[in-house]
Amino acid sequence: MKPSTLAVFLLVLLFLSYSPQGSMAAPGMCGLKCGMRCAKAAVKDRCLKYCGICCAECKCVPSGTYGHKDECPCYRDKKSGKGTPKCP
Repeated sequence: MKPSTLAVFLLVLLFLSYSPQGSMAAPGMCGLKCGMRCAKAAVKDRCLKYCGICCAECKCVPSGTYGHKDECPCYRDKKSGKGTPKCP
C-alpha cells in the first residue's frame, strides 16, 4: 500500500471515529476506542483495562484522551468501590 493511500485511509478512519456525542462503541470496537482514549496515559495498561470494562458496560467512550465525559453519562457516573471515578 502506498504511503499516500495509507494516510488517506487513516484520515478517513479518524474522521469516521469522531462523534460530538461520544463514541458509541460496538463490542469489537472497545479496544480501538480505548487505545485512542488511553494514548497519553501514564499507566497505559491500567487505563486500557478500566476503559475496556467501562466501554463494555456503557457501550461508549468519550472522545479525546482526557475529559469530555459529559458525552457519555454512564461512563462519567461509574465509580470505584472508593467512590472515585472508575473510567479513565
